[in-house]
Amino acid sequence: MADADLSFLALIALLPILFLIFLKLIVRPRPLQIPIKSRHVFITGGSSGIGLALARQAATEGARVTILARSLEKLEEAKTSIRLSTGIDVAIVSADVCDFEAVKAAVESAGPIDVLICNQGVFVAYELENQEMKEVRDMIGVNLIGTFNLVKAALPGMKSRSDRKPVSIAFMSSQAGQVGIYGYTAYSASKFGLRGLAEALQQEVIADDIHVSLIFPPDTDTPGFVEENKKKPRLTSIIAGSSGVMQADDVAKKALNGIKSGSFFVPCNFEGFLLAIATAGLSPQRSYLMAFVEVVSAGVLRIAGLCFQWTWYGSIEKWHAQKKYNDLCSSICTATPSLRRGWMYIAAIHKNLISWTEFED
Repeated sequence: MADADLSFLALIALLPILFLIFLKLIVRPRPLQIPIKSRHVFITGGSSGIGLALARQAATEGARVTILARSLEKLEEAKTSIRLSTGIDVAIVSADVCDFEAVKAAVESAGPIDVLICNQGVFVAYELENQEMKEVRDMIGVNLIGTFNLVKAALPGMKSRSDRKPVSIAFMSSQAGQVGIYGYTAYSASKFGLRGLAEALQQEVIADDIHVSLIFPPDTDTPGFVEENKKKPRLTSIIAGSSGVMQADDVAKKALNGIKSGSFFVPCNFEGFLLAIATAGLSPQRSYLMAFVEVVSAGVLRIAGLCFQWTWYGSIEKWHAQKKYNDLCSSICTATPSLRRGWMYIAAIHKNLISWTEFED
């Protein structure tokens, strides 16, 4: 009996090891490192924020850097900033990512690219009902179609490169590309689209040793973020604010490390890490250890996700209830004296201060 118990315990202890061996055999693509020293790193949206921080970090690590943005003036300022902080010059090129011919000309003028980082982005938070369709088209155009233009323009040179070391294409998504948030309707759609593009593209280019990364920064302290907050719906701030704000330099370091390790998902903080595990689905995974974590924690994280949804929807319900009450109070203030008394009673009923029976009396 004792021997049987020991054998059973040994089998239980052996199962995780066997499972890890199984995962190591099946994870695809295989683990690798992508060097950036003395290689060409092309960064869009490189004149400010995360893009500027990425350019500075890549230059410091010995990469030959080109930054692209629409404004030539801002590009010149960014170039000067990088030179002053690192002593290194970067190349600049001006183009609108929504214009394929302009993007193609910019890419060709920059020369063969080893690491393409599609960092451009437009964000305006609004409920869809209140958002102008021009803003929706701008977000889809810059965030998603602009990325198609960049990849389409860069791929021929990346495939025909003489240096056969592995190369990378990275997309700057968002935690709003991992989970939909109130007020991010159009923005989330543009960022969720990047995931589909990344998953399919990785299968198309893996034979050419091209590796795709999808980066998920949270709210980041950039000049654009300050402007976003001025227009952001209050409910959006309540729900999205739970993830905190990162500095652009910290996001850049996380992003560049993820790109160099060939990671498909590149979260930038703990919340993003949990979201990456919870939303792994059928995405590629190079690390068998991370695959193990994804498998064993899937159920627990689903419960945690349901708890978050419960909190978010609770906040939405309270917000709308308070808004209705505030609207009612405003109506009372502007009403004639004859109507004001009745509305005050209705407001009291709404706040459960009196009953309908007392009102009828």
